[in-house]
Amino acid sequence: MKIAQIVCAFPPYAGGIGNSAFQLYELLSEKHEITNFTPDNLKPLLRRGHGAFLPQLLWKLRNFDVIYLHYPFFGTAEVIWFFKLFFKKPKLIIHYHMDVKNLSLTAKILSIPSTIIRNSLLKKAETIVTASLDYIKHSQIKQFYNSHPDKFKEIPFGIDLENFKPKDLNQPSETKIVAKTKSLIRRINELFIKRNCLNLIFVGGLDRAHYFKGISILLNSLPSLESRRWHLTIVGDGDLRQEYENLATKLNLGARVNFTGKLNDSELVRSLQNSDLLILPSINSNEAFGLVLIEALACGVPVIASDLPGVRSVFENRREGLLVEPGSVEDLNRKLEFILKNEGLRLDMAKAARRLAERKYNRNLMKQKYEDLLVEQSL
Repeated sequence: MKIAQIVCAFPPYAGGIGNSAFQLYELLSEKHEITNFTPDNLKPLLRRGHGAFLPQLLWKLRNFDVIYLHYPFFGTAEVIWFFKLFFKKPKLIIHYHMDVKNLSLTAKILSIPSTIIRNSLLKKAETIVTASLDYIKHSQIKQFYNSHPDKFKEIPFGIDLENFKPKDLNQPSETKIVAKTKSLIRRINELFIKRNCLNLIFVGGLDRAHYFKGISILLNSLPSLESRRWHLTIVGDGDLRQEYENLATKLNLGARVNFTGKLNDSELVRSLQNSDLLILPSINSNEAFGLVLIEALACGVPVIASDLPGVRSVFENRREGLLVEPGSVEDLNRKLEFILKNEGLRLDMAKAARRLAERKYNRNLMKQKYEDLLVEQSL
C-alpha cells in the first residue's frame, strides 16, 4: 500500500508529533511504501514555526492509497481539506495529536482558516486515530467525537521493550536462582544501604514550542523538599534552556540539577535506567499523552505526571506512579515528598511500571493495530 505521511516536524527535531511519525514509518515501511512529506523536504510557499503552506501536495497525492495526516498542521491541513473536496481517493486517516492553546496573536490569526475547516476536514476522514480517547473526550473536538464516535480509533503508542528496559533485566543465560539472588541483593541495597539519594529525571523539549512542559513548576517545587537527598537530570535542549538554568541558579539548586542537553537514543535509555523517578509536570492539554512516560515505565521507572486528559490514562495512579495537579508547585512538592518518604512503595511501583509496559505498550501490539487499520482502509 502506498501511504503519504504528512507531518509538521520530523527527527532530528525533538518533539512528540515528529517522533510518532518516525515510529510509524519504522513500523510500517517493511510492508508498505511510505513517503514522508514535511516542510523540510518540500519548499513551503509560506512557513512560520511548525505551520507551513504546501500547495504542491495538491498534485503530489493523487497516486497514493492513503493519506495519513498528523494534526495539527496549520497551513497544510487546509490543503488536504481542499484536495478532499475534489478527490475521494486516496483515503484519509487523521491522527489527532493534541489541541493547540495559548498561541501568540500572529499564530492565532494564521490558525483561523484551520479552525474554520476543522470539522469539515474531520468528516472527510475515514478514521481519526488517537493515542487516548480520554484526551479526545475532553478536547476541542469533543463535540465532534460525541456526534461521530465510530470514526475514532484508539491506538496507544508503543516502544521497543528490548531497547527500553531495566538495566538489570534478567539475561537469557541467568538461572532463576541467580536472578532472584540479584533482585534480593538489589532491594536490600536500595532499602538499607545505597538509597540515600533519589535520582529524578525530566525529558522534554526546552524550546518555546514546548512551553507547556512545566519545567519552572518542577524547579520551584524542589528547594523546600525535606526528605533525603536528591538529584535532578534535565534532558533536552531549546531556546528556553538558559532561562531554566538561570532559574535553577536563582533557586540555589546548584549542582543538584544537571542540564544534559539532547541525548541520543542509547544515552537516553541509560539515563532512564539510572533514574529512580521521572517527572512530567505539564501545565495544560497541549500535553496529550507523553511518550516519555512509557519509555520510563518500560525501564522500570515510576512516574509523576500531571492529571490531564490523556496523560492520566497512561498509567494507574498510585500503582505505577502518581498524578499531580497541573501547574501546582505545592502539589508536586507534596508528591515528591511522599515518594521520598516511601521507598518501598516506589520499588513496588517500579516493578508494576515494567509489567504495564509489557502488557500495553509493546510496539508489536501497536504495529498490529495499524496493520489492521490499513486492512480496513483497503476493503
